[in-house]
Amino acid sequence: MSITSPNTKKIALIIGVANERSLAWAIAQCLHKKGFELIFTYVNEKMESRVRPLAESLGAKLILPCDIGSEVEVQNVINEISKEYKVLDAVVHAVAFANKEDLEGRFVDTSREGFRLALDISAYSLVSLTRACLPLMQNGGSILTLSYLGAQRVIPNYNVMGVAKAALEACVRYLAYDLGPQKIRVNALSAGPVKTLAAAGIRDFREKLKAAEQNTPLKENITQEDVGALGAFLCSDEAKHVTGTTMFVDSGAHIM
Repeated sequence: MSITSPNTKKIALIIGVANERSLAWAIAQCLHKKGFELIFTYVNEKMESRVRPLAESLGAKLILPCDIGSEVEVQNVINEISKEYKVLDAVVHAVAFANKEDLEGRFVDTSREGFRLALDISAYSLVSLTRACLPLMQNGGSILTLSYLGAQRVIPNYNVMGVAKAALEACVRYLAYDLGPQKIRVNALSAGPVKTLAAAGIRDFREKLKAAEQNTPLKENITQEDVGALGAFLCSDEAKHVTGTTMFVDSGAHIM
């Protein structure tokens, strides 16, 4: 049975905004232009000071604390959303984490705890978040996560994060299969290198950025706006028959 919300706008939950250069923020801005009403989360008080002004600039009514590694906090977010809205139309999962020492040197030296942490926050959190959101997605909708080419190819110093992103892309396929009958689409967006807070943790990132520009078919790097446009498309009804896929916006780097 379809549930009708008194709010005529579509509602999207955005998890993973760190600052104005975040890919999640670029997607949020494009969704706002498409008429979505947005809900934001932040992981701690320090991040709240960055996220809240951005969220308020787009008229967000709900700006909530959420440690994606805590199922209790994730459920608390859903409980708060359900008080304000009857439905949730889109979810953007833009969260990943690995210890800095596991993003340099040899992958073989990754610690068991470092491996567990990276897979938990970067991949399993999508499963946990999706499960929590299902009661609010009875009208169907879209779940979008962010990946990177390191999921499919070896990128030096990406290491355990590449393994985590590979797991994330597999999660996308299995979730898409599970949730297809409910008309919930699940996709990943694989972006080329962009200067973000997360990218700052990757060793030699500036060199990778320069190399990417020369090695892509289009001979130029992407922007946050490119990611935002594709992300908003995948969250919208325009992509109603796109699910279970990893879609690239990387100037063609993935074919080289």
